[in-house]
Amino acid sequence: MKTWQLLYAMIWIAFVEFLLAMTPTGDRRPLVLAHIGLGVGIVVLAFVNFTRLRATRVPGRVKRIAKSTATLSLAAGVLGVLLAVRFGATWALPLVGITVYGAIAFLHVVNAFAILTQAAAVAIAYDMWEDREFAKETEPGVVPGFPKPEPTVVIQKG
Repeated sequence: MKTWQLLYAMIWIAFVEFLLAMTPTGDRRPLVLAHIGLGVGIVVLAFVNFTRLRATRVPGRVKRIAKSTATLSLAAGVLGVLLAVRFGATWALPLVGITVYGAIAFLHVVNAFAILTQAAAVAIAYDMWEDREFAKETEPGVVPGFPKPEPTVVIQKG
């Protein structure tokens, strides 16, 4: 797959992760297994995307965001493992009224939102850099339509 496709794929996989986590059902085991599988996929994809971007001439900010996205995905994965083993489920945090497990779940969700937003930022920035859109200004108040592709000429040998 092309880099831009992998970058956008990560956004959609993260989106599906949210849908899986929010789906009410009686037997959650299949959803939890799918969530774990997609979560592992996000970690792998985040590092693949970062590695690919690091090998390009894309601006440094995009590379830094991709690196932090990979780091956040790893942190979310570690937190996910702690949730899977129900770490801290019976340990109440004093003065807050939640368990350690609840705090870990909260941090897992916060990381997931950060991954989703940063993955979107990287995908859009890379896409615009690749198409050299930053060099094309538009007039204030004007929203141009989608650019038409250049016509290609096919030369057939006789």
